[in-house]
Parts: sequence; C-alpha cells; structure tokens
Amino acid sequence: MPVRIFNNIPSLNAQRILGINNDRLASSVERIASGIRVNRGADDAAGLAISESLRSDIRALRQAVRNGNDGIALINVTEGALNEQAGILIRLRELASQAATGTVGSTERQTIQLEFTALRNEIDRIAQTTSFNGQRLIDGSLSSSISSNQHILIQIGIDSSADSRINLNQQIDLGSITSSGLGVDVLSVTASDAALTALDVMNSAITVVTQGRGKVGAVQNRLVRAISNISISIENLTSAESAIRDADIAEEVALLTRNQILVQSSTAMVGQANLIPQSVLQLLQ
Repeated sequence: MPVRIFNNIPSLNAQRILGINNDRLASSVERIASGIRVNRGADDAAGLAISESLRSDIRALRQAVRNGNDGIALINVTEGALNEQAGILIRLRELASQAATGTVGSTERQTIQLEFTALRNEIDRIAQTTSFNGQRLIDGSLSSSISSNQHILIQIGIDSSADSRINLNQQIDLGSITSSGLGVDVLSVTASDAALTALDVMNSAITVVTQGRGKVGAVQNRLVRAISNISISIENLTSAESAIRDADIAEEVALLTRNQILVQSSTAMVGQANLIPQSVLQLLQ
C-alpha cells in the first residue's frame, strides 16, 4: 500500500468507524436511561405510529373507566332516593290501612291525614332535590320520552358510535317519581272508603318504584361489567404498546457493553493510524 503524508486513508477509515460506534453507544445510553426503545421516528417509524395509536386508545379507555365510575355514582344517588321513597310509600300504605279500619274514629283519621300529607310532600321534595352535578334524576329527567338532546349518556368507548356509550334514559326509562306521577297526590285517608281507595293506589305506586329500582340496578350491573371489560382491554393494549416501545434492558446493556468496547478499540485504531505517516521519516534517514 502506498505511503502518503497529505491523506491518511487508514486514519479516515478509523475515524468514520469511530463515529458510527459513538452513535451506537449514544443510542444505547439513551435507551437504557429512558427505558424506551423508540424515542423518535428514526428509531422505528412504523413502531412509533402503532405505539402512539395504542397510547391514544389506552388514554381514552382510562377516561372511559372514570366515566363509568361516575355513571355508577349517579346511579347510586338515584337508587338511594328511590329507596327512601319506597320506604315512604310503605309507610303511607300502612297509614291507609290504619285509617281504613272501623275502630278508628274521624279524629284519629284527621291525625293520620297530617302524617300522610307530610310524607307525601316529602316524596315531592326528594324528587325535586335529588341530583348529580346539577342533573336531576327522579323527576322524569331519566325518562326516554324527553328530548333526545337532554338524555344522559355515559361514554364508555373510544369513538362516537352508539356502542361506545350507554343511554341511561333508554336503559332506565324512569318516569316522574312524584306524588302526581305516582297518582297519590289527591289521596285522602279522612274517611274509611277513601282510605281503602288509597290502599289500592299505594300498592300500585310501590310497584312502580320497585320496578324503577330494578331497572336502575340492572344498569348499574351493566356498568360494572363494562368497566371490568375496559380494564382488561387497557391491560392488554398496554402490554402490546410496551412490547413495541419499551426497551429490553438486558439486551440494551449487552449492546452497551459491545458498543463501549468498539468505541475504545476504534479510538485506539485512530491513534495507530495517525502514526502510519511517521514511517516516512525512516525513509529519510
């Protein structure tokens, strides 16, 4: 091989390889330090695109879990109010039965009517004040008959399709649980015949509230199952995203060691290659 002074080709070659090994070493250090294999598009363009899509889905599904839990909280508020109203109706039925018996006089029936009226008013108060984040629940707001843009929707998916949400108005379809809605607003127990009529109406009213509680419970169970399924999806998607994007630390440490050795050897060879032109001095002696 010719011996040259102005252009040391072996040195240039060693420097080029040293630069390559330095880049590889820097990449290994970055991956180990961050724990991520794909830090930029240049690392793996396709992998980056897929992992970003998976990350987006995971974030949306995590919010869906929170939405579902908020839906369950809303339903719990509804169930609690219906439970209290059912207790009131049971007491009203008891009062109607008491007023219907012949051993009770008109004075006693007047007294019974006072409690009957007070409890009936409480049914209306509960209906007007039971709400979740300003949204009323048992005054007819959960009925399917109201305008569709007033329906309460629980978003539990990642898109805008109907399968990604639960329409509480359609699923629960809870009418107005008020004294007028239940048909007990005009009842009286001041006479035995009126008390007998009230007794029959109270039976129907209790049935309406019980059916409403059943619908509410069914939707609550559905939300619980939906949240469980979403949580499994999040786990599996996270695993897939991790397989694409996360660094295998054991592999990266092995590569780091190899690249460190290559950088050291390349550096040594650059030094050796720079000594080659010195052989010209021997020709001049």
